[in-house]
Amino acid sequence: MRALLVSILMLIASSFMADLSAQNIQLSEKAEINILTCGPFQGELYSAFGHSAIRVYDPVNGLDLLYNYGVFDFDQPNFYLNFARGNLNYKLAVMDYTRFRDYYIYYNRYIHEQVLNLNIEQKQKLFDFLQWNMKPENQYYLYDYFYDNCATRVRDALITTFGDDITFDGSYIETDYTIRDLTDIYLAQQPWGDLGIDICLGLPMDKTATPFMYMFLPDYIESGFNHATIKNDSTTEPLVKFTKKTYESRPEEVPSQIFTPLVVFSVLLVIGILITYLGIKKQRLFIGFDIALFLVTGAIGLLLFLLWFATDHQASSHNFNLIWALPTNLVAGFLLLRKEKPVWLKGYFLFTLTLSILNVVFGSFLPQQLHYSLVPFVALISLRSYFLYRYLNKL
Repeated sequence: MRALLVSILMLIASSFMADLSAQNIQLSEKAEINILTCGPFQGELYSAFGHSAIRVYDPVNGLDLLYNYGVFDFDQPNFYLNFARGNLNYKLAVMDYTRFRDYYIYYNRYIHEQVLNLNIEQKQKLFDFLQWNMKPENQYYLYDYFYDNCATRVRDALITTFGDDITFDGSYIETDYTIRDLTDIYLAQQPWGDLGIDICLGLPMDKTATPFMYMFLPDYIESGFNHATIKNDSTTEPLVKFTKKTYESRPEEVPSQIFTPLVVFSVLLVIGILITYLGIKKQRLFIGFDIALFLVTGAIGLLLFLLWFATDHQASSHNFNLIWALPTNLVAGFLLLRKEKPVWLKGYFLFTLTLSILNVVFGSFLPQQLHYSLVPFVALISLRSYFLYRYLNKL
């Protein structure tokens, strides 16, 4: 019944959108167009960055619409393959503002509404663009983490509509953060999510962001619009007339995390030191531990390799984490299972030992720095590589 109800509601919404886009609606003098900024929510990884949208409110025409660029369709062909390859299409969806507002209030996410300082002709022009953009043939776009997302689409809607009449003054930005720095700030309460992103995304994330690039984050859409101007007739005026605080969130209670990546990897390093000591003292090979270590790092390396060379995720390219997560570790892990191990295997572990030591010691000089919590883990790789080289060298 729930699935049937959802299907019926989606059909109604689709019909409503089709009818709306077909109408030539003329906004009244009382119409407002607002930029919505919704606060982060730490319950999910994707929601930790907040959200942006556009509201069109016209009491005379009975309109209160929310234009949301952050929607994707599970039913689109090859959804999971496109997601993995970086070819996922997001789309502009139009929904009732009240339902959108109540949803974000329910999850305790603040809602700020910036009322745009537009004359009636400019409001109509922007509204007409949104009406055009919501048509089925125009509503889809190829999503990009940092350069084309639900926040940047809001900014770009105004740039497309008004062109050089709108100016963003980025001089208020006094930091020189990289994209990775900005991502780390918003994921401070999600250490495992932060680690996953830092591992999977490569050197493009370490580019120093311009003020324009900061606006891949909804909070910087809000501040960017606050420092923007628009030509209105013969004068230049602030883009934002005023901001309404529709809802201010309560402080979010985030459970303290004991098993953070740093703690887990430090414990693994201590275990590795213990079994290495026992292995040297008793001439014993703890093969299960090493097989797991090299199979896991090899699998990570294979994933990073595929993200770089087999997908269109530009942010995943030139990934320096492949220094410690070598895809060839998969082969080494399987070869450790053999009773008779190839002679060259000891040379391979000397190679991984050298790479991992260099990564830890000189990692701060690389353009893509090693995530701090990975330092004990890479140290563990070097320790076990040393032990395996020493053990195999005596055979």
